[in-house]
Amino acid sequence: MTTPATAEPFNVRLCRGDTLVGTFAKIPSPLIAEVLAGTPLDCVCLDGEHGPFGPHELDTALLALRALGKPAIVRVRTGAPDNILGALDSGAQALLVPHVRTAAEAAAVAKAARFGRGGRGFAGHTRSAGLGVRTLSQHYDSATAEACVIAQIEDAEALDELDAIAATPGIDALFVGRIDLTVSLGMRDPKDPLILETVARVCAAGKAAGKPVGMFTPDLSELPRWRAEGASLFLLGSDQGFLQQGAARLTTDVRAALG
Repeated sequence: MTTPATAEPFNVRLCRGDTLVGTFAKIPSPLIAEVLAGTPLDCVCLDGEHGPFGPHELDTALLALRALGKPAIVRVRTGAPDNILGALDSGAQALLVPHVRTAAEAAAVAKAARFGRGGRGFAGHTRSAGLGVRTLSQHYDSATAEACVIAQIEDAEALDELDAIAATPGIDALFVGRIDLTVSLGMRDPKDPLILETVARVCAAGKAAGKPVGMFTPDLSELPRWRAEGASLFLLGSDQGFLQQGAARLTTDVRAALG
């Protein structure tokens, strides 16, 4: 099982446009994943792109999240088929694929995440297959029903094919990589009017294609605007940030208490 019996699959909630709040886990530890799984977050995104997750670390973190019924997104290092296969076999409910620049790349990652000719390789003893408990048909059908591929838009080149990427069959959502977009467009301020306009363009493309849009923003005051623009998945903060913020707050509180 990928979620508790009473819970709806993550992709159903995402595609319906429910407001979903998650965070990035960048520390490759099943204990961190277990702690985050016990919070009210709607999902946790294991950051295999910028966090030092190897196959074993990713596998054990997914084990912890699945055991506690917390939906797990994996941001794969690249959209290469082996990265996609490893994350899905270990039990990711959704993939966040970085640097999707063209409709052709979008189609390739969508295909690699699904069974069929030229697509995802089939194995019946993976965690996603119930460790051999499910039949071939059961695993095929459940994996097909729960497939969820999120294309991260974070390159200037992607803007030329934005509508085509959004409309690609098998791409279930878009995600704004705002900092990379800022750098790719030759800017230094993610709040520059050009960047804000670009984020709005991604939201509009998702809405036009009937696809949900997700994003990261450190400024929570922006959330009402982006929710109104159609964004519904918000991956905010990180395990590293929580540790830093907690340590800073503790230090401040102790010094205040001691005068």
